[in-house]
Order: sequence, then structure tokens, then C-alpha cells
Amino acid sequence: MAKLEHAFVGDFDSALEVLDAHIMGGSASATFEDGSTIAAGGVRVAVRVYERYSYTGSNRVSLSLTLVGHGEDLYLTGITSGGSQAMFFKVNRFGEDAFLKKLQHALAQL
Repeated sequence: MAKLEHAFVGDFDSALEVLDAHIMGGSASATFEDGSTIAAGGVRVAVRVYERYSYTGSNRVSLSLTLVGHGEDLYLTGITSGGSQAMFFKVNRFGEDAFLKKLQHALAQL
């Protein structure tokens, strides 16, 4: 499992659009699995789950993204999972790390 957390200032909808475009466009095998968006008390929260095939690890990895916004104050958490072939412990995290780098590249655009 690899994790990225980042606080920044911006427009919630625009940020979510940029993140989605970079994640989906960053890999031919990337799929949007599901998501949810809620607004309550001036706070907006979007949860997205993506999946892609990792050629390096010969397996599928997922990326869970949570974007929280209060006005223009935004907070993002991205967590990857599933990048190992071992039964009891992680042998490699190449696929997870590569998927998380797609998120880092998207953040550079915001």
C-alpha cells in the first residue's frame, strides 16, 4: 500500500475533473470503478476508486481517492492497494507506486 496526502487551494469541481482526467488518461487499462460525492454543512467530499493492470507486477492495482473541500481549501488522500503477488506479505509495490505517480503528476497540474 502506498499513500499520498496533499493540502492545496483551488476549485473543488475543477480539481476533481483534472484528477480524473489524469488518472484515466495515464494508463490504457485504467478504469473508473465507482465513486460518491456528498455535500454537508459547507464541506464537500468526493470518493473515487480506480483500477488498472500493472504490467510490471502482472496484477491489478486500485487507487482510492478522497477529495475534501471547504470553500477553496482542498485536501486530497490517495491510497493504492493490490500490487503484490505474495500470499502473506508484499513482494513488490511497483504497480502501486506507478499508479500513485499518476496522481502526483495530476497534482502538479493544479
